[in-house]
Amino acid sequence: MASLSEILRTHGVVGAGGAGFPTYVKAQAQVEYMLANGAECEPLIHKDLELMKHFPGEILSGMRLMMESVRAPKGRFALKEKHVEAVDAVRERLPGQIDLVLLGDYYPSGDEFEIVYAATGRLIPPAGIPLHVGCVVNNVETLYNVDLAAQGTPVTRKFVSVSGAVREPKALWVPVGTSFRDLVHLAGGATVPEYALFVSGIMMGQLRFDLEEVVTKTTAGLIVLPRDHYLVARMSQPLESMNRIGKSACDQCSYCTEFCPRYLLGYEVMPHKVMRSLGFTLTGAANWNQWGELCCACGLCTLYACPEDLFPKEACDQAKRDLRAAGMRFVQQKEPRVHPMKEGRRVPQTLLRKRLKVDEYECDTPYDPLQFEPASVKIKLLQHAGKPAQPVVAPGDRVDRGSLVGAVAEQDLGACVHASITGRVRAVTEQFIEIEA
Repeated sequence: MASLSEILRTHGVVGAGGAGFPTYVKAQAQVEYMLANGAECEPLIHKDLELMKHFPGEILSGMRLMMESVRAPKGRFALKEKHVEAVDAVRERLPGQIDLVLLGDYYPSGDEFEIVYAATGRLIPPAGIPLHVGCVVNNVETLYNVDLAAQGTPVTRKFVSVSGAVREPKALWVPVGTSFRDLVHLAGGATVPEYALFVSGIMMGQLRFDLEEVVTKTTAGLIVLPRDHYLVARMSQPLESMNRIGKSACDQCSYCTEFCPRYLLGYEVMPHKVMRSLGFTLTGAANWNQWGELCCACGLCTLYACPEDLFPKEACDQAKRDLRAAGMRFVQQKEPRVHPMKEGRRVPQTLLRKRLKVDEYECDTPYDPLQFEPASVKIKLLQHAGKPAQPVVAPGDRVDRGSLVGAVAEQDLGACVHASITGRVRAVTEQFIEIEA
C-alpha cells in the first residue's frame, strides 16, 4: 500500500497558501506538532474563511492523515477568533488530540514563524523552518487536498475569492488554469471601466494587468481595484524609481524596523539599515544588506510603517537577490529573543485597510457552489516550488479531468500536474499545457 507521501506526490498536492512547496516532503517528516494554518491575514482575501465554514470535516480529515504520517501526537488548529462561524464549525468536529489556537485580527498572523510561536511558544531558528522546532505547518486548503488525494482525487480545482471593485464578491471552486477574465466575470464583472488585479493579496501578492493570466494551485484569489487607485500607482513603479526615491528621501526614522514582525520575534531584520545601502558603494551594500536576509516580505514596512511612502520591502528583496548572486549568506549568531514591545506593535487589520485605502472594499465573499467549466484552461508546468513538470501529453490528445498531463522525475523536487477539465490538448509549450473543452 502506498504511503501518504507517495499519494501526495502522484496527486500533485502542494502548499495552497502561497509558497507551493510539495506537501509530500512534509509528510515524510517526524515531528511533535502538526499545525493547521487558517489565519488568512491578507486584507480582502477571505477564501480560507469560507473553506473552514463549509468544509471543516474534509480539512480535519486531511489534518489527521498528516498527523499519522508525521507521527505527531499533538495538533494545533490556528484561526482568527473573530471568525465565529468557522471557529464553531471546526470546534464541532475537533478530535481530542487537536486543540484550537485562536488568533487576533492582526497582520501578518498567518506567517509561518508567527503561527509556530503562537501555537507552541517556540521560535524557529534564524533561516530555519518549522521542522527545526518539531513542527509541520499546512494551510487549510492544502489539508483539504490531502483528504481528496487519499481518496484518489488529484488537485484539479482551486478555491479562490474575488473581491474589491466587483459587483458580486464571492468565493468559489474553479478549475486550475481558469483565466482571470473568467474570474472577474464570475464575480459579476468590475464596477469600474479600468482596473488592475492584485493576485493572492495586496501585501504579498502580485500586481497584474493581463486578464489572460490563469489560476494556479497557489492562487488565493483576485482583488480588483480601480486603475487609478493609490496602491496601483505605488506598486506599478519600476524598481529603479523605488530605489531612487529611497536614496533621496529616507531619513532613517527606523519605523520600518520597529514594526517588522520578524524583528519583533527576535530576528535580525532591519529594513532601515538596508535602505542605507541604496546610497552606498558595493562594499557598503554587502555590509548592510545582510539585514534583509531574514525578511519574510510581508510588506508592512513599505505599505504601513514608512511615513514617507518609501519601499524598504523592495530594498530587502533586492538585498536578498544581491547576496545570493554574490554567493553570500548571512547567518544570525544570536538566538532570537521576542521583543518586549511585540504585542504593543501588532498591526490591526482595520488600521491596515485604512492605510491601504481599501476599507470601502471590505465585505464578505460568500461561498458560491457554482460548478464552473471554462471553454479552455492553461495548466502551468511550474506552479510549485522545485522543478517544473515535464509534459506527458501531445497536441491532439484527449484527456479526462484528473488525467496526468505533466510529471516530475522521482529524484527531483516538484509536483505532478493534472488536467482540470475534460477535453483535447490544444497546445504544449515549455511553460504550459492548453486544454480545450
